[in-house]
Amino acid sequence: MGRIIAIANQKGGVGKTTTAINLSACLAEAGQRVLTIDVDPQGNTTSGLGIDKNSVENTIYELILGEIEIQDAIIETEFERLSIIASNVNLAAAEIELIGINEKEYILKRAVEQVRDNYDFVIIDCPPSLNMLTINAMTTADTVLVPIQCEYYALEGLSQLLHTVNLVKQRLNPELEMEGVVFTMYDARTNLSLQVVENVKSNLHQTIYKTIIPRNIRLAEAPSHGLPINIYDSKSTGAESYRLLAEEVIHRGEEEWQ
Repeated sequence: MGRIIAIANQKGGVGKTTTAINLSACLAEAGQRVLTIDVDPQGNTTSGLGIDKNSVENTIYELILGEIEIQDAIIETEFERLSIIASNVNLAAAEIELIGINEKEYILKRAVEQVRDNYDFVIIDCPPSLNMLTINAMTTADTVLVPIQCEYYALEGLSQLLHTVNLVKQRLNPELEMEGVVFTMYDARTNLSLQVVENVKSNLHQTIYKTIIPRNIRLAEAPSHGLPINIYDSKSTGAESYRLLAEEVIHRGEEEWQ
């Protein structure tokens, strides 16, 4: 049965989509069967994996509205073992259209349950807000992975996110756990990055991944080419970092791996 990981942080610009794209691609490269679900109306994960988001007929939007089955929404990417359910700006209207729908928090969960056995990992990229789409993702997920940018306000908003995770766990998805925190945009030349890492470690009683994702020009360039970093520049530090993160995610919880 596939592990379902929601990648969430209501703060924008923290490397959430970059992590969704590249973790998915590196998991697939490591031999895992991966389904990536783009639940962000911006659709950046979709285009970052080489899919033209504006020409996709069957997206997560049609799935959430019950117009199609999940099998109709799954697109095979050009990368081996990696499939995606695409998103585009239409999804922004979903929140309004779901008003009055019973059990709307479970729409995505019910759909994904039908196909989760076909994959080793289902990676869900959440929008940068704590709305009904994010709640659907968390209700579907086994765990929540939180990217945190190495900058001064890193901890701001994190307590709100953890509060939301706990609420979802209490009321909607008792199985939900924190996958952990991954640091992104780390700049080894600044003391600030180091201080942020130490600060979060001392204040946060969560799993913190050993892999830290550096600031990397190639990592920033890759999405504009519709390629994950392991394809765009396989030997870059960004690619190596996401491969290490994928290995950590695969082996999470194995004592001997620690």
